[in-house]
Amino acid sequence: MNKELIVRSSNAADDFALLKDGKLIELHKEVENNDFSVGDIFLAKIRKPVSGLNAAFVNVGYEKDAFLHYHDLGPKLTSLLKFIKRVSTGKLKDYSLKDFPFEPEINKDGAINDVLKANQSILVQIVKEPISTKGPRISSELSIAGRYLVLVPFSDRISVSQKIESKEEKDRLKRLVKSIRPKGFGVIIRTVAEGKKVAELDQDLQNLLNKWAAMCKKLHRAKHPSKVLSELSRASSILRDIFNDGFTGIQVDDEQLYQEIKDYVHKIAPNKESIVKHYQSKVPIFEKYGIERQIKTSFGRTVSMSRGAYLVIEHTEALHVVDVNSGNRSNKAKNQEDTALEVNLIAASEIARQLRLRDMGGIIVIDFIDMSNATNRRKLFDHLRNEMKEDRAKHKILPPSKFGLIQITRQRVRPEMAIKTREEDPNGNGGEIEAPIVIVDKINHDLEKILSNNKNKKVALNTHPFIAAYLTKGFPSIRSKWLFEHKKWVKILPRDAYTYLEYRFKDENGTVLK
Repeated sequence: MNKELIVRSSNAADDFALLKDGKLIELHKEVENNDFSVGDIFLAKIRKPVSGLNAAFVNVGYEKDAFLHYHDLGPKLTSLLKFIKRVSTGKLKDYSLKDFPFEPEINKDGAINDVLKANQSILVQIVKEPISTKGPRISSELSIAGRYLVLVPFSDRISVSQKIESKEEKDRLKRLVKSIRPKGFGVIIRTVAEGKKVAELDQDLQNLLNKWAAMCKKLHRAKHPSKVLSELSRASSILRDIFNDGFTGIQVDDEQLYQEIKDYVHKIAPNKESIVKHYQSKVPIFEKYGIERQIKTSFGRTVSMSRGAYLVIEHTEALHVVDVNSGNRSNKAKNQEDTALEVNLIAASEIARQLRLRDMGGIIVIDFIDMSNATNRRKLFDHLRNEMKEDRAKHKILPPSKFGLIQITRQRVRPEMAIKTREEDPNGNGGEIEAPIVIVDKINHDLEKILSNNKNKKVALNTHPFIAAYLTKGFPSIRSKWLFEHKKWVKILPRDAYTYLEYRFKDENGTVLK
């Protein structure tokens, strides 16, 4: 399995595409001047506690106040407030917490007005970026993420990622971290720490403690509100979270960003530094790796899959709905149940990819093709869970309901990745139409079906002149690729009377095949 990270830089934003065996599985965008990224820590002021919501609105410098619920305060809130006050006034200059006296924990079922007052200073961390009309969601239970560990101030707990399955490895990591954990700090052991030695964990821990100390120094006489700790750049945070020994290449088209990523990889995995390359070809980097095409065919309302099956993805304010369709898929299965299972398994893999690719969050309802066999329903459920194992966002999958629906909840911390796949109508009729790549993708699926059922017949494609030109121009043209793949020459006939989306396959007698 090859994993590659392709980075495209422009004046407005940097785009990060994660490929698995050449297939696009994640797409991220780092916009310049994004001041409210997940993980950023702010010194802020309470605007007003609202008893009816049991929450407070907090001024973090965004146009809309951030939302801080009582349950996001953390049990050690009183200790945190006391620490902020003493550091801000210069009375405390030792930030290690080893001699800092902790206050009693707050009541987990208490009221916001009992613990927070208007105009009070507080340290908060962004846990959900501003989305739509809402301000950021914040927490005062702080955490600082590293490569292998997450540092949690004002805690004494050591916990291990649930994705580490071996009990022996969990116990080993807990013992190691217990021997190096400083007093006053809790530690969460991340999945990538599996198999690591104490020296590597200790180095990561020291880096996090240095970050904590640097942040605390900024608190003295800091303005309200102000950012006191920034999350890593998008490039570094992506590499921190997903980089492993399976990576085979990182291609970057910007020299400055290339140097930044190379330095970061050198720091976290020196033996992998050589896989970071500076891409300098005249062909745009996303074109070279086929990413632009995959974006066009993956972000529309309809998503094509193999053998003519397809998904329809609808977005509403409350939830996302995904409908699975078998389309004109050639049926080599013995019966309808086997066909349904085959299409559903293909769809489950694509849906897991789509959730990561679009960063869809909230409630997702999937209408798979009905199956009467309970074993097949279980097989589908297990397959979907297995496909979503690599998804870093917290998620929960419910078994199929009596109606055959599978419901998923997936953590949403950033605005959903939405890319426009429709273009202005070139006929001058106003409105928008599907991009040519999307139409050609549908033509490809139909052609596969037709050639599998009509191997000895001559095939002609009647289509709009623009699409005809798109299929025949250049070398190798799309039609040439069909010849190499299917060993069949497809005659392409432009038809002025056809609409842009209209096409028909015919045999030598003019009979419509599709």
